[in-house]
Amino acid sequence: MSTNFLAIESSCDETSIAIFTDDLTIRANVVASQTELHARFHGVVPEVAARAHMQQLLPTMDEALRQANLKLADIGAVVVLNSPGLVGALLVGVSAAKMLALTLDVPLLSANHIEAHIYAARMAAGRDIFPCVGLVVSGGHTSLFHCKSALDFDLLGGTIDDAAGEAFDKVATILGLGFPGGPAVEREAASGDPKAHAFPRSFLKEDRLAFSFSGLKTAVLYAIHGVGKTKGPVPSPGKPRADQAASFQQAVVDVLVAKARQALRQTGLKRLAIGGGVSANRVLQAALETMAQREKVELFIPPMMLCTDNAAMAAIAVEKWHKQMWAPLDLDAVPNYLGKN
Repeated sequence: MSTNFLAIESSCDETSIAIFTDDLTIRANVVASQTELHARFHGVVPEVAARAHMQQLLPTMDEALRQANLKLADIGAVVVLNSPGLVGALLVGVSAAKMLALTLDVPLLSANHIEAHIYAARMAAGRDIFPCVGLVVSGGHTSLFHCKSALDFDLLGGTIDDAAGEAFDKVATILGLGFPGGPAVEREAASGDPKAHAFPRSFLKEDRLAFSFSGLKTAVLYAIHGVGKTKGPVPSPGKPRADQAASFQQAVVDVLVAKARQALRQTGLKRLAIGGGVSANRVLQAALETMAQREKVELFIPPMMLCTDNAAMAAIAVEKWHKQMWAPLDLDAVPNYLGKN
């Protein structure tokens, strides 16, 4: 008989509850978005996010149980994504998970949010994809990993400043496109010329596996308002704005694809798994597919519902469950990525 897992995700601005089994069948994956709450701030406000998680957690859990046609008594293990993320937001999920595990008298398991994004690709594939190079591209993280197994990740490199998703959000604000920035920029870029502006591509020709998008964001700002100027009117809709969006997006895509290719060549691995909200970008996906074909490597990208933050990707904890790697009831929220979680 299969075991039912209830998973909690509250690392940033999505409250999510998922129910899945030990054979990785997803029975429910409910996400309560906070987009409207944060839109007027053009970014996620940690205190607002934490309060919203407290309000949305129980209704979201009720809906997940309803969709799975289960009761709490049917849950055999509780999983929480406890790192990394906004500490206040994480604490809401961690506290709820510990209470549930204690009350139900079932094992508690922890999962790493970043590593879970890569595991989402394994879930979508329906088979083992390890070892592989993992690329996580989200609002808070842009990182490359040597994923030796589902539970053994070595960090190859990451961003030294803004994450790619953060840069999308900031550029969307500069262009007056709204929040969240990723989908907004992609929509605007669809009618633009990606070669209209020669925006910088940091570290593109360097051997180290590092990313930097802060200078790119500044270049977009200067392209709109003039060199050295950081303020001015928001660009009006039209081809110039679309060209700016497309050129920015292409610069990000070029760097992500180049560094992924570099990581594959350095490690000698023939599999590439992508995760995180930015991995849903269709221009990025197309460029990665072209690169993967040329390099003769397998590419694994989760469907949209598993790209963005969700609790189903916490099924990485099933790997721990098989090894009885239980989390203690004094489990804490860990805001920074420490690895080997």
